[in-house]
Amino acid sequence: MKQNITSYRRVAITGLGAVTPVGNSAVETFAALQAGRSGIGAITRFDSTGCPVLIAGEVRNFDPCAPLAQPLHPRGATGEPVTQLFSGKDAKKYGRFTHLGVAASVDAYIDSGLDAHRASINPERIGVNLGVGMGGLPETLAMHDIFKAGGYRKISPFYIIQTAPNILAGQLAIILDLRGPNMSVASACATSGHALGEAAKAIARGDADIMFAGGSEAVVTNLGIGAFAQMRALSTRNDAPEKASRPYDADRDGFVLSEGSVVFVLEELEHAQKRGARIYAELCGYGASADAHHISMLAPEAEGSRRSMRSALADAGITPAQIGYVSAHATSTPGGDGEEAAAIAAVFAENKSELHVSGVKSMTGHLLGAAGAMGAFTAVHAIASGVITPTINLDNIDPNCAALGLNFTPNTAVTKKVDYTLANSFGFGGTNASLVFGRV
Repeated sequence: MKQNITSYRRVAITGLGAVTPVGNSAVETFAALQAGRSGIGAITRFDSTGCPVLIAGEVRNFDPCAPLAQPLHPRGATGEPVTQLFSGKDAKKYGRFTHLGVAASVDAYIDSGLDAHRASINPERIGVNLGVGMGGLPETLAMHDIFKAGGYRKISPFYIIQTAPNILAGQLAIILDLRGPNMSVASACATSGHALGEAAKAIARGDADIMFAGGSEAVVTNLGIGAFAQMRALSTRNDAPEKASRPYDADRDGFVLSEGSVVFVLEELEHAQKRGARIYAELCGYGASADAHHISMLAPEAEGSRRSMRSALADAGITPAQIGYVSAHATSTPGGDGEEAAAIAAVFAENKSELHVSGVKSMTGHLLGAAGAMGAFTAVHAIASGVITPTINLDNIDPNCAALGLNFTPNTAVTKKVDYTLANSFGFGGTNASLVFGRV
């Protein structure tokens, strides 16, 4: 018989960090989401001349070498303090996804208040599971050009470090002295959903007391945009970028590719309570499944997604009726939104009239490997802040979605107390992850 997380040690969320198209910290990001602001704009990271898609969700005004507001002391008062994430020289050794991921992780670290307690915490009990969906695509493109022009001798010795997905987790461990389990998940757009779930399991079974978990992605490049455009997956609403991502709307025409990172500090509940930590919520359920149907399309009637959600609910030991909000995967694609919405309506049939559903990608675009953590971010804030963030650009609801009887929280945030929330993330290959969060 399957045992759930609550049969083991409970897992609290004590820190949130983010670097996204709508803000360069978790605080900035949530303020923008609450206000319903879009982070989509014209592409600036490469010359998009000739590309059918001219828009993306870029992280702007971000400097990986900026000094920290206050020094950190992860090795205790007598250890070398951390005053910046990267020096100018070191920054060149790492890929943009590592820059973004380390920044979001340190944002979560500062938010958690752990730095003041490091002298009493064994670093071997602090681990990392930070997922990356595609790795260092910009760095691969740049190095290919260098190789073609200059040959083997021009290849940088740092190229592998720039591109290998697990380097983010490894570099964070070096900066913050995290010596516990260290790994990187790669499961397409479900990556950081799986990273959060697997990190929670590591704490629950006693492998660690604290885990940094989430994801990062930075593939806004001519090849990344061009490839998704060739799949006809992207919106071509180039004349109105802020309106391009529109889940559940009848006029949606594809998703918007974005970059960014979202990271959580997960902590064993009693450990967090003993040090007086602020607790946002509990990660109390995790479900994962495979469609085993199609490499890029949901299974008929989103059968795999339904199993993922039901598994997460069972893992949490709660009924569907106890969920007040679902942070949907909701990419703004013509097919996927309706399939997922139908699955949500089926799983939550008994309480769908009271249930809120929304799609954060309407504001941030699709963060790929960081998308699952981005969706979880809004699910956690619905509990901690009492704010359900909206689905913006939902001006003309798809009749098929409207017929399901769900409240997609159109255009304006809602203030409402909810005790349990669920976040979905799905990926190419037919992989699914669902997470349940609860009030402590």
